[in-house]
Amino acid sequence: MVYWLLKYVFIGPVARLVFRPKAEGLHHIPEEGPAILAGNHLSVYDPVFLSLVVKRRIYYLAKLEYFTGKGVLGFLFGRVVGEAGAIPVDRSGGKAATTSLDIAGRVIEKGRLFCLYPEGTRSPDGRLHRGKTGVVRLALRTGAPVIPVAMLNTHEIQPPGRILPKIRRARVRIGEPLDFSAHRGQAGDPATERRLTDEVMNALQKISGQEYVDVYAKRKPGGSATS
Repeated sequence: MVYWLLKYVFIGPVARLVFRPKAEGLHHIPEEGPAILAGNHLSVYDPVFLSLVVKRRIYYLAKLEYFTGKGVLGFLFGRVVGEAGAIPVDRSGGKAATTSLDIAGRVIEKGRLFCLYPEGTRSPDGRLHRGKTGVVRLALRTGAPVIPVAMLNTHEIQPPGRILPKIRRARVRIGEPLDFSAHRGQAGDPATERRLTDEVMNALQKISGQEYVDVYAKRKPGGSATS
């Protein structure tokens, strides 16, 4: 209930009025059933704009710090983030990263939409960076299609170091689903996961138009949860 109130009563109407988000390719997102949205990541506002243009509820991973703020404001912020579809994740790596993927897998297996950012953090320079294999691991585990989702200009709305956003029309482009179900028996094979992850990043590069660099993005302070 709170998610829909935020989307249609409180935050959503204001964001639509100010940023007028526009989406291409919405027909690629199924009306029901599980799917993994694999997005590039240019701004902290990416989940907001994507949730505004997609009718179905979308779930995300978010850094644990969003849920552990001190005081009344910290508590309220964590509650709002959680109700908006974010699931806390410990970014310390190792077992914590595996646990976050397990959580995402359970959500997807319930037939829901889950968005992950294969770069693992916001792009530090506007380019598309090498993808981590978590998206493909989830696809091979659940059988859900992977749908590339490109944010086209959100880095202009919230440039690095800027406190207040610029008023620009937010643009989203959604690509054709990638079906990896034929490879489900290869889950856990590093070579397969790497090759399919590169396919995901190639699809993202085509619809985003970003320059691709085959190195991992370095996380800046405040970066998003890894995926």
